[in-house]
Amino acid sequence: MNRMQKRNLRFFIGIYSAFFTRIILKLFKKNATQLPGKVALFFCPDFLGRVGSPSTVICVTGTNGKTTVCNLIIDILKEHNYKVLDNRLGSNTYGGIASSLLAKSNLFGNVNEDVAVFEVDERSSRRIYSYIDPTYLLCTNLFRDSITRNAHTEFILNKIKPYIPANTKLILNADDLISSSLGENHTSTYFGIGKLSTDTTECKNIVCDIRVCPLCKSKLEYNYLHYHHIGNAYCPNCDFKSPNADVLVTNVDFENHKIIICENEKEYEYKTISDNLFNVYNTLSIVTLLRSFGLSHEDLQKSFENANIVNTRFTKEKIKNIEIITNLSKGQNPVACTRAIDYAAQTLGNKVVVLLLSDLHDELNSSENVTWLYDIDFEFLNKEDISQIVTSGVRAYDVYLRLLLAGIPRDKITVSERI
Repeated sequence: MNRMQKRNLRFFIGIYSAFFTRIILKLFKKNATQLPGKVALFFCPDFLGRVGSPSTVICVTGTNGKTTVCNLIIDILKEHNYKVLDNRLGSNTYGGIASSLLAKSNLFGNVNEDVAVFEVDERSSRRIYSYIDPTYLLCTNLFRDSITRNAHTEFILNKIKPYIPANTKLILNADDLISSSLGENHTSTYFGIGKLSTDTTECKNIVCDIRVCPLCKSKLEYNYLHYHHIGNAYCPNCDFKSPNADVLVTNVDFENHKIIICENEKEYEYKTISDNLFNVYNTLSIVTLLRSFGLSHEDLQKSFENANIVNTRFTKEKIKNIEIITNLSKGQNPVACTRAIDYAAQTLGNKVVVLLLSDLHDELNSSENVTWLYDIDFEFLNKEDISQIVTSGVRAYDVYLRLLLAGIPRDKITVSERI
């Protein structure tokens, strides 16, 4: 909930101006999700500390997976008849969260929902947690991301860690040595995935965001490694190691879309939302959070029987004898793109892979930094069962060059400038 401050004239000017802005937007059939919140914050900079919020607030942050996780948490809570306030249709920055609170507020700034679920941009932590105390804060993971905006993982970690309220309960990834460090001096519950037959003990990816012990600077070693720096690690020269998982996946059966989750030495079978390990983590994080919230395993097992990722993120469609799989990844995020590429590479059958890279800037005058392409494991696509790779979009030739450097034969690559 928010740390309610006394409502003053600035607050009421802000809230009424925001309501007026929403009316104007609706008249013009616009859905500018941040604008009402920005208007309220313009007149009342500490608006988040004065507007009402539900008594239970769940925040989800992290580099990858937070949108999928947030959407499913909202769906499951609504399925169990909770009245949920969320920013699903809005921005995950402080302006978007202000707009989401406004959308459920009355003229006095009070809300009547049971629980709020907010997706929170990592860099917005200071502005949001300075006014709102999350009951639960789930961090999915922390990887390098959007290098011109987010710099490196230590930078992002320090954008979150100092601003987490002392009374917030954390739900953290035990297999991520970076985000799991948020749990210092907080009540924390950890989730993780046990050793799998596909694991290694050495990183096979270009990106490994933590290689040395933060305490003694020795090279870290792994009992098992799932991908990138995600796994069970330890320092051979001091006591630094991965925390123990309170909720642990002990078996993954992708063929039958089932996983076994162990909590308090009891095992529970869950349906997975897709057949890749990244979404096993998403499923596990949701189960861990909602178990802390108070839902039973029986309730959650039923919810996941019908749970699906939104079509904008992942789809499978069969046309005649061809299966078309789409997998959306966040731009300028090499780990998310590598996960999608690895999924394509590991999918059985003869394949054509189509790479469509959008550019956040104007396509005619683009100056996007493309160094992140060299952190993506395009080498995984150098396989005999991939007969063709098509690259398109404004960065088609940048990707073409990267594919050549990954050892992909030139005659396998097709460049199409027009999507």
